[in-house]
Amino acid sequence: MHQYESNTAESNTGISYLVKAQILTILILFSTVSFAQKTEGTIRYLNTSNYIKMMASIDYLSKKDVEKEAYVWGNRAEGKSYGLLYFNATQTKYEDSEESAEKDDRGYSWRRSVYTITRDFGKNTMKDAIDLLNKTYIIEDSLRAPKWKILTEMKEIAGHICMNAFWNDTLKKQKVVAWYALDIKNNGGPERFFGLSGLILEVNINDGAIMITADKIEEKKLTTELDFPKKIKGKKIKENDYVGILKKYFAEKRKMEQPPFWGIRY
Repeated sequence: MHQYESNTAESNTGISYLVKAQILTILILFSTVSFAQKTEGTIRYLNTSNYIKMMASIDYLSKKDVEKEAYVWGNRAEGKSYGLLYFNATQTKYEDSEESAEKDDRGYSWRRSVYTITRDFGKNTMKDAIDLLNKTYIIEDSLRAPKWKILTEMKEIAGHICMNAFWNDTLKKQKVVAWYALDIKNNGGPERFFGLSGLILEVNINDGAIMITADKIEEKKLTTELDFPKKIKGKKIKENDYVGILKKYFAEKRKMEQPPFWGIRY
């Protein structure tokens, strides 16, 4: 009797896995067909930052320091904002949105820094404008994608079936999990994340210190949205120069045992 029950349970489990696999296959096919023509449009991302989790991810800060910051910040530790990604078959441009994501955000424009990230996958080039340590830099170079490790989990984000991937950012000391759409064949994503076989719709940095999630996808014909803004001026550098500035800054902050959040993008 026990043997029969065991075999039956195993059989039911096998059927359950098969049903789940079939459902997932149907969802993927439906998603692929429904988005087959959507190769151009905009994506709005909700960016949620948790200052206490950001502090906790710094390996040279003590538990006491983190607890102190948690007490000081209290329920003000979490912040929300929107980002916009414009995309077509071979290009993307990401920038901060002027739309408020918080009810009590009064839209202080002086808080917004320069941050425009462009990718041309057809030409394998990038051109970014970033405010870094009170200076504006224009980074122009060829594309060098992060070394992603493809994982096997799947979930739905903004109506699209996504698979996850992992990247250990040794420069910023960040563990990054990205979820990319299986049906949107674009190698881009929000912020400076790119290099997967589908458009990245969600990024989780250091277990929720930063969450970037697509919450609205709109198919539309773009005109000048993908153009790099002509009004932005700054010092032109290469990607290696940008990395060098960050390395020096992180080393200084580690030596002083201070958080490396002020003046740079987390």
